[in-house]
Amino acid sequence: MINTQSPSFSQCAGELREQIDAALQARSQLARGCPAELREAILYSLLARGKRLRPMLVLLAAEACGGSIRAATPAACAVEMVHAYSLVHDDLPAIDDDDLRRGQPTCHKTFGEATAILAGDALLTMAFEVLAKEIEPPELAAACCAALAEAAGPCNMVGGQADDVAGQNFVGPGTDGRIGALESIHRRKTGAMIEVSLKLGALVAGAGAEQLTALARYGRRLGLAFQITDDLLDVHGDEQSAGKRVGKDARQGRLTFPGLLGLEESSARAEQLVTEACEALAPLGGRAEDLKSLARQVLERNR
Repeated sequence: MINTQSPSFSQCAGELREQIDAALQARSQLARGCPAELREAILYSLLARGKRLRPMLVLLAAEACGGSIRAATPAACAVEMVHAYSLVHDDLPAIDDDDLRRGQPTCHKTFGEATAILAGDALLTMAFEVLAKEIEPPELAAACCAALAEAAGPCNMVGGQADDVAGQNFVGPGTDGRIGALESIHRRKTGAMIEVSLKLGALVAGAGAEQLTALARYGRRLGLAFQITDDLLDVHGDEQSAGKRVGKDARQGRLTFPGLLGLEESSARAEQLVTEACEALAPLGGRAEDLKSLARQVLERNR
């Protein structure tokens, strides 16, 4: 288990990210049938320096449920492959039209739109290949594939993104109605992949119903807190630390938490959600300390 005291959680989380990066690299040795430019675009998008939040959640959830990092690593890689695919497609001109991601030009700016679309397609399918081939027994692999597909599909991540695009100029029945609509978008667009990361780690570890419920409660709150801090960073963050363009939500007239609640109330809401997320982990006992530390780090992104 990662020690949150000495050395610091941040240092140990960095070491865990290095393990994740190495695992992703090992699973990116594509066969000769993959065209060279497509291969380059896949590696460019998947191996770009990132927070690795979602794969870290897989590994820490597995540990919290008594499992091992080694057994959960394929699931961690699969989650990051789906996340990378979603970023490549979200950055396209037809959706967010971004030109900077993880501190480097977006995939379509570097390789062209057609290759970027195909790279995203490839990353999505690679994720399920990893789960199907590396998770055992087969019944567990099938359960992991089903969980990840549901989280990434039309009623969750993709559906949330669709509503986000359609609702850029959303006008609802008062502030409460708009907050409800915004939370609905982000529970699916952002939260579903955070929740399934925890679920996959728990499944691989053979978690029981009480553990799964605790992690689901933690994940719902963490996902919303993460999105609120992301909205806050778009207001007062800088591009170097964020690794992407900031201020674009306001330019696009997009519905955000700071736009509805203001900076102070948004920050307070994120802090309350992180507190509730940590409290939700009580049934897991001391094994969940690393997940609590990770949740608190989400708030540090905004400080």
